[in-house]
Amino acid sequence: MKLLLIEDNEELLKSISDYLTHEKNICEVAGTFDSAREKLALYTYDCIILDLMLPDGNGLNLLKLIRKEGIESSVIIISAKDSLDFKLAGLDEGADDYIIKPFHLPELYSRIKAVMRRKNHNTSSLLEFREITVDLLSMEVTVNTTKLNLTKKETYLIIYFINNENRVVTRQAIASHLWGDYTDNLDNFDFVYQHVKNLRKKITDAGGEDYISTVYGLGYKFNS
Repeated sequence: MKLLLIEDNEELLKSISDYLTHEKNICEVAGTFDSAREKLALYTYDCIILDLMLPDGNGLNLLKLIRKEGIESSVIIISAKDSLDFKLAGLDEGADDYIIKPFHLPELYSRIKAVMRRKNHNTSSLLEFREITVDLLSMEVTVNTTKLNLTKKETYLIIYFINNENRVVTRQAIASHLWGDYTDNLDNFDFVYQHVKNLRKKITDAGGEDYISTVYGLGYKFNS
């Protein structure tokens, strides 16, 4: 899963990020209302972990903005405010769950997985593009009836391409989607080329078409 953690306590933010990254998730972080809003405008996330008390804004207002703009990410509020009124306000504004600080990290991760299971149960778990099918629950990719042996990054990459059909996506955008904030200080994104090359080969070796075209000087485009 790709997660956005919005929390101004740097120590807690690092603890949550380290734990969830260790559990094989992609984590991006934001410590302020404005930085969170910027990331939400640029990238998509499976689940957002949202603190209510931010130094430059109210988390509830950010939640209202998320739902108003049609962002489909699941949202779990984390807050030290444990009154019923705050819980109801968060849930009424569209949060999927509300967890009180302090909490154990395994409990938070269990809540995230439970929210995602409910979401996937209510929607199709299959992402399909012509002969390519991705099962979003098992994370298996098939071309016609042939199962591809993809790495986790290659699986995320084909999902990203299908979800951005006919759009030019930059190498930086791909790197940020697959590796999160760890790409901020990189000098180049040449490693993206190798992942795209490997994905292309595995699809075509299984009898699929190569829908990925290189847009020189910019990045790639997944063509329909």
